[in-house]
Amino acid sequence: MFDEELRTAEPRWISVVFLQGDEAHAVLGMIDLRDAIAAIEHLQQWDYGDETVEAALSNGYVYDRIPAGRTDRVIEDDGSPYALTYSKQFGYVSLLRRYPDEPEPDFARAPRVTSTQPAQSRQPAATWASTQTRSSAKSAQAVSL
Repeated sequence: MFDEELRTAEPRWISVVFLQGDEAHAVLGMIDLRDAIAAIEHLQQWDYGDETVEAALSNGYVYDRIPAGRTDRVIEDDGSPYALTYSKQFGYVSLLRRYPDEPEPDFARAPRVTSTQPAQSRQPAATWASTQTRSSAKSAQAVSL
């Protein structure tokens, strides 16, 4: 059961930028005039490194594979961590970046935290609870509610 081979972690994809409308049409025009690699290079300006990763993780824009519909074109640049998806029919472009799937932390091997203070034993309830000699009736202190 536990003798399965360890699989290498597949990279996930995070969304760097998604454009639609006029912004997307400008990039779609760039794809027509130059090529998709030029569009990838242009869209990289929206990648802010760790900030982009944190935003994608907190907003749920992390994917196990490149998200693409039937009308989408998907372009991956060899040697680049980026992928471009676009649809001329629906007028949008999206740049994604590979995000390596980090292994889960191994809590069994984490160092133990030790206290610098010695452990104190619990005292029986009779030694810390107030006794009759300290009651308000015997000490002549009035208690009102």
